[in-house]
Amino acid sequence: MSIQAVLTDALAKRAAFFEQAKQNNTDCYRVFHGTVEGENGLNIDRYGDAWLIQTFHQTLSDEQLAEISSVLTAHADFHIVYNDRSGSHSRIANTSGNEAQDYAQTEQVIRENGINFTSKLRHEGQDPLLFLDMRIGREYVCDNSKDKTVLNLFSYTCGIGIAAAMGGARKVMNVDFSSFALAAGQKNAELNKVTDVCEFVQSDAFPALRQLAGLPVGGRRNQKLPKYPKLRAMQFDLVFLDPPRFAKSAFGIVDLVNDYQGLFKPAVLATKAGGHIVCCNNVAKVDRQTWYDSLVRCVEKQGRKVTSSQWLDCHPDFPAFDDNHPLKIVVLGID
Repeated sequence: MSIQAVLTDALAKRAAFFEQAKQNNTDCYRVFHGTVEGENGLNIDRYGDAWLIQTFHQTLSDEQLAEISSVLTAHADFHIVYNDRSGSHSRIANTSGNEAQDYAQTEQVIRENGINFTSKLRHEGQDPLLFLDMRIGREYVCDNSKDKTVLNLFSYTCGIGIAAAMGGARKVMNVDFSSFALAAGQKNAELNKVTDVCEFVQSDAFPALRQLAGLPVGGRRNQKLPKYPKLRAMQFDLVFLDPPRFAKSAFGIVDLVNDYQGLFKPAVLATKAGGHIVCCNNVAKVDRQTWYDSLVRCVEKQGRKVTSSQWLDCHPDFPAFDDNHPLKIVVLGID
């Protein structure tokens, strides 16, 4: 099938979803998930009044881009932004015409379930400022944060933290190493008038989490430790743990395939008895049940107990083969 045909089919299948999103005051979502819908490496999203086309394996020809644009503008006449990320390290390599370039580099405001988020489709980083597949996670914390303290780890632009604050959280601590991401998070807090509830901590996750858990801060062998913010030991009602697949620093290695427990153990210790921890793993090859069993064992090794579990599944704008989405999210109740 041609790109036009598979995109037209994807839009038709989402008709009910689009209507529901409109009712929910949501104007950011996926309209084409290429891996599953027939064009591997091509994703198309709506961000407010823009269509964001992204390629991760192969650059679109001018003809292909024109075909895609014609289908999208027939559906809704929004700005077209094409980010070609097929080169090394997934960086945006292409340039656009002046109008598209200017729009892509201008701050916009998008909405998800009535919550405002800042958006800029080209900036100094790689990704858009809101990960759309994490909508279910933001909905969960919004619905389950009233009068609670919330720790948002690897917070990026603090979408989870803002959702928690909008859900009535007493206090939200957002932790991320990137000053750029936290600045966007602060803007999100301002857009929603929740700055008094939100704290923004620029720190490597390892020292922040180990201090909060009451554990000593260490580092990798022969690595000199850089400065880091000092935090007192503290437990939270709700902890959200969404690490990247792999990252290295002087303090440790984030590895979602081989060592999720390195982060999960201190996150458990920073969770109050009777509280909940939301665990995310976005690596497709990690088996869901095997990962879940390892989480339960890790909790039990700390002398704690898993009292409940709830899986959060991505919304239908992110279809998956056999409903087995690469992004796995489970909420564990812990005593």
